[in-house]
Amino acid sequence: MKVKKIKVGLKDLKTVLDDFVKTGEAIERGGKVKKETGVYFTSLEAFRKALTPKRLELLHIIKTRKPSSISELARFAKRDIKNISDDVKFLKRSGFIVIEEGKRKSTPVVKYDKINFEIAV
Repeated sequence: MKVKKIKVGLKDLKTVLDDFVKTGEAIERGGKVKKETGVYFTSLEAFRKALTPKRLELLHIIKTRKPSSISELARFAKRDIKNISDDVKFLKRSGFIVIEEGKRKSTPVVKYDKINFEIAV
């Protein structure tokens, strides 16, 4: 079984802006742009606020129990649907989950097996 990973790391604002400028310059020149996928935070504190224990629990439930809807995820997690919905929106916006839209329901999906967390020193 191939393990899919998502990269999570820390980058200060200056590094993020420098990367943005380098990408823009490469596009302007018609050069190749290095595709870097992952989710980055400006500090360890920002990471802790983003991936709370409850949100990590949701990722685990989505991966292992494969709920067919946000409502079913709320039942599995034994949490209020409003709070689950807010967390799902955040996780989607941050790139940790995708939402597959069906006819009448939205299905949260985790498309990786592990989260790699990197800290540059």
